[in-house]
Amino acid sequence: MAERTRICCAVDFSEASRLAMIEATDLARRFDAELELVHVHELPVAAAAEMLVPPRALFELVAVDLERDIAAWRGDAQRRLGRPVRSKVLAGSPAVELLQHAREEGVDLLVVGTHGRTGLKHLVLGSVAERVVRQAPCTVVVARSKEASATARGATDPAYAEVP
Repeated sequence: MAERTRICCAVDFSEASRLAMIEATDLARRFDAELELVHVHELPVAAAAEMLVPPRALFELVAVDLERDIAAWRGDAQRRLGRPVRSKVLAGSPAVELLQHAREEGVDLLVVGTHGRTGLKHLVLGSVAERVVRQAPCTVVVARSKEASATARGATDPAYAEVP
């Protein structure tokens, strides 16, 4: 018997990731695939240094809240899909952890949301979605909100345009 296709959806609890989760549940239903929601908590190195608390200890302080939040999203995904959905909370750099998770778990499809940042915000903050698209070991679907799509379409100055 063939193994079920594995879909992983990145969740940062934003509206963009809510759209990604909806897209991921639709794809999981369409392809009878396994679905996992993954949240990566970025360790606040600067804050940890100021507080003299190791980043991992800070993560442990917020882990209970993160597990509660992802459980709520998992419940929503399960209602939409009509079957169990797995979830996981990781700590570290979101792009790095998502890529590593995809490799280690044999993910067939990654679904991520994008906030549609352009210009200086994009250059300073970088883009988890962009890095995942460029380096993923599998197919990636990027779910964009109407606002993100409008921002990208409205960016006519080449210095500020996003590359799809």
